Amino acid sequence: MAKIRSAIKNMRKSEKKHLQNQIKKSQFKTSVKKAIISAQKGEDTTELLSEAFSKIDKAAKTGSIHKNQAARRKSRLVKKIKSLQKVEVQTVQSK
Repeated sequence: MAKIRSAIKNMRKSEKKHLQNQIKKSQFKTSVKKAIISAQKGEDTTELLSEAFSKIDKAAKTGSIHKNQAARRKSRLVKKIKSLQKVEVQTVQSK
């Protein structure tokens, strides 16, 4: 445990920032999961995708995640949703 006042204050600040980062990451991960589940059910994902993009961008803007990681996550999300929608269309056509 630190003894110097400035070190103690820095530890407090670090803990607060860590908690805020966890909250932001949890929020965008939840919105991403909702969008994927919606795509698996064959529902319209435009609103959920927009919400997920917004949360990812906010996390990147505040520094919770790196901007390149945000771009990568958005790209992978769109790729996954498109693949799920193709699978849905193929199963409907084969029936």
